[in-house]
Amino acid sequence: MAKKEFQAESKRLLEMMINSIYTQREIFLRELISNASDAIDKIYYKALTDEQLVFDKDNYYIEVVADKDNRTLTIRDTGIGMTQEDLENNLGVIAKSGSLAFKKDNASQDGHDIIGQFGVGFYSAFMVADVVTVISKALGSDSAFKWESTGADGYTIVPCEKDTVGTEVILKIKPNTEDDSYDEYLESYRLKTIIKKYSDFIRYPIKLEEETVNSLIPIWRKNKNELTTEDYEKFYTEKHYGFDTPVKHIHLSAEGAVRYQSILFIPGSVPFDFYTKEFEKGLELYSNGVLIMNKCADLLPDYFGFVKGMVDSEDLSLNISRELLQHDRQLKLIAKNIKNKIKSQLLSLLKDEREKYEQFYNAFGRQLKYGVYSDYGMNKDDLQDLLLFYSSKEKKLVSLDEYVARMPEEQKYIYYASGESNERIEKLPQTELVADKGYEILYFTDDIDEFAVKVLMNHKEKEFRSVSSGDLGIEAEESADEKSSETAVENDALFAAMKELLADKVSGVKASKRLRSHPVCLSTEGELTIEMEKILSAMPNNPDVKAEKVLEINVNHAVFQSLKSAYENDKEKLNLYTSLLYNQALLIEGLPIQDPVQFTNDMCKVMV
Repeated sequence: MAKKEFQAESKRLLEMMINSIYTQREIFLRELISNASDAIDKIYYKALTDEQLVFDKDNYYIEVVADKDNRTLTIRDTGIGMTQEDLENNLGVIAKSGSLAFKKDNASQDGHDIIGQFGVGFYSAFMVADVVTVISKALGSDSAFKWESTGADGYTIVPCEKDTVGTEVILKIKPNTEDDSYDEYLESYRLKTIIKKYSDFIRYPIKLEEETVNSLIPIWRKNKNELTTEDYEKFYTEKHYGFDTPVKHIHLSAEGAVRYQSILFIPGSVPFDFYTKEFEKGLELYSNGVLIMNKCADLLPDYFGFVKGMVDSEDLSLNISRELLQHDRQLKLIAKNIKNKIKSQLLSLLKDEREKYEQFYNAFGRQLKYGVYSDYGMNKDDLQDLLLFYSSKEKKLVSLDEYVARMPEEQKYIYYASGESNERIEKLPQTELVADKGYEILYFTDDIDEFAVKVLMNHKEKEFRSVSSGDLGIEAEESADEKSSETAVENDALFAAMKELLADKVSGVKASKRLRSHPVCLSTEGELTIEMEKILSAMPNNPDVKAEKVLEINVNHAVFQSLKSAYENDKEKLNLYTSLLYNQALLIEGLPIQDPVQFTNDMCKVMV
């Protein structure tokens, strides 16, 4: 029979598909196995309405046979087979799908769904084969036919002999080149790996060297009551989701606007590359048990990017390559449901399994805080109930709800202090007044913490307030000195002189209402705190923004009397003391001293 040409633009489309659309050659086997599964499904559909046709599942399977000597790879099925017309229509016209047409014709039938809704997957075989031969005998037919093609040049269809109903796809594997090795597609171990990766949950046995290599029934389609924690952890390990033990698994089976099944895992430890550019978030995406994407990023918001697992849906429509979604409405519905379920499970973990939640939070709490801060705070309502911070009173991590529930009636704000560690924060002079009032202080040690609460602004109508803020909202008792208006005027003159000496290093110098035992500290005015300034200064593109700093002096400390004496009697010594106190305040905050040599010389002057 004379060679026939592919229709119209099919030649160009075939070339583009082979060279561009598929990024991984190995998926050719996924496509051909999916087509074989579809062929068996079609017999199942027929059996639903044809009383003469008995569907015995034991008689249906897919077989993969490698022949190294002849460099052929055969994918054989016991499915419905194809007539000459079917071969012409389904394989002779690129992007015409027999499975899709069959599904439309049988739309009213219940039962298996048809995977191969697009016809181009078959042509992925040309990525690894010089010649593709299809031998098929249709159900109810006495004749068999052979379709054969070497690629875009066209194809032939001729009668042939075949004893049983079904289809064989025979690939003549390409010879190796300097850049590419095609031998791997003739190696049993490699074929088994590909089948396990993409087609492990095809519902019919996939045989390789007489061994069934696929799992047949995926864990997510089993009844939850039949599964144990060990079953889920085994699945987690087998899928290489991580080397740790997950703190929680979530098994979903949704019906309604969109149908899907999913198993999600909340890991117990941080992957080594999690906070790097190389890390890829996303869930495995299946369509009827066939892996479509290894990492479907659209299924998870960034702040839940640590979640591992998979989603299998019958409702997702797939485009020409099966690797990108044609319609994303269903995907968005699934993603929204998954996001809400993850949050619900985390809240449940926080309430009922606090130790496990804290294990999770120590690993991924930073990611939740980034989620609060990112996207202009759009996610803050989803995440603020999940946040934990170290408490000055409880000496452990507490939630914002727990903090607010313990607040005395007169307390106006949620107080926090920022620093490199809990130990450093514990010693900050700025905490003295708040601590003396018996108020709880949250310790912020992550660089994202203050930025996150600036976005939150408040929790349960209680505003966040830094202990370094110019206004703490606490009425402090005035000292005897402060009660004298004459003394206050004298102090103001002293502070004005100190401000002049410090120039633009501070925006002001004033008597402190927050200090008890320490002589000096820095406070801030405005939205930018000292810790935020330090973080911004460390960024690659340093924006060079500065917090508006105020030098606070403890007028009840012995040092203040030395300041007053110097102001009245020795301007040079006032300059020395002012510089020392300012640099001391910088050191307390962990800020660099502009001139360390001068600082040490000043220390020596005090000592002699």
